[in-house]
Amino acid sequence: MKMRIYGACALLSLSFAASANVSAQDKEKAASGQTTVAVTTPLGSASVAVTITPATPALDLARAAFNAEGGEKFRSMKSLVVSGSADLYGPGSSMGLPAKFYVVTAGERSRREIRAEPPLPPLIRLIYDGRQSYSNFPGFNAPAVDKYGMYLLTKFDQPGYTVSALPDKKKQRAFRITDGEGNATDFYLDAATGRVVNFSFAFDGLTFGTERKKLTLVDGVLVPYNYTEALDTPRGTFFIEYKVKEAKVNQPLGDDMFTIPTQ
Repeated sequence: MKMRIYGACALLSLSFAASANVSAQDKEKAASGQTTVAVTTPLGSASVAVTITPATPALDLARAAFNAEGGEKFRSMKSLVVSGSADLYGPGSSMGLPAKFYVVTAGERSRREIRAEPPLPPLIRLIYDGRQSYSNFPGFNAPAVDKYGMYLLTKFDQPGYTVSALPDKKKQRAFRITDGEGNATDFYLDAATGRVVNFSFAFDGLTFGTERKKLTLVDGVLVPYNYTEALDTPRGTFFIEYKVKEAKVNQPLGDDMFTIPTQ
């Protein structure tokens, strides 16, 4: 049973997050359905203000979300390393399997490992070196980080990427970013802050979703210190709940961090 749960959870997407603090004025605007988020442009120090209302266009929502993630600091971030504890849940289960994890991202490259407690050889190891994916589960390749998830938000204003509107979800504004190959991620914003609080995408016939909860500023980029990933499958929904204990931005990484093991 444990290995079935770990195997399904190995399919879950890699994610990292950012957000911004909310002033009293912002809260008042949000209560009236309006808030303003300053957005740093790719050209340098200049900034523009995006006002989030029920009528804000999708592209402006993406701009607001980009700024909430840290703006150009988010886009130019060289690396992010997070580690901590995780609980893995199978469909309908209320008891999680405890584990330790670490996730490393550097641009379009990533590495994730989840190990059962006490520390044992990795139950889940997913690596993407920028060209190919590796999984320690035979016959499965994880979603490429540069095709889905938060990485797409760094490309929202780049040629070959399209931003389109989605229906709102309760008080959350929504938009979709699609690349030139048709890979798409749906983003849902907290209208009071411009932060992405949920995102989801479909890959290989499965639906991946991430809910981002507690967020902490680390060197100008907001990082999720508490988040949940969900995987919808024909057998039910699998969850992983993460609690980050340490996060490092722009730390040097070893040359072998994203090396694909010999098959």
